[in-house]
Amino acid sequence: MEGAHGKIYFAGDTGFGDLFAAIRERFSSFRLALLPIGAYEPEWFMGPIHMTPEQAVEARAILETSTAIAIHFGTFALADDGETDPPERLRRALQGRKDGEQFLLLEEGKGRLIS
Repeated sequence: MEGAHGKIYFAGDTGFGDLFAAIRERFSSFRLALLPIGAYEPEWFMGPIHMTPEQAVEARAILETSTAIAIHFGTFALADDGETDPPERLRRALQGRKDGEQFLLLEEGKGRLIS
């Protein structure tokens, strides 16, 4: 999506792969990326269609987006990962990273102004 304030990338349901580099090449920088972090267990089965939280962090870096928001977790039991597993794994994946504050984990109903 593109608007007056820049481009937004909505990943929807997607697995991790070379597609993120191809997307960056084609569309250059994004202001915001909405990246899925849930429904990844068992990884051998769900991997082609759903990313792990760690892969979402890597996808944000590959896309070179200023900010990412975690999506696709905690609403329905879609896979074997528990309700709190995706946000807990995302927090661990972001610990100690200089760009960790660029990946937002919003509580249900909460919003954030993206500059």
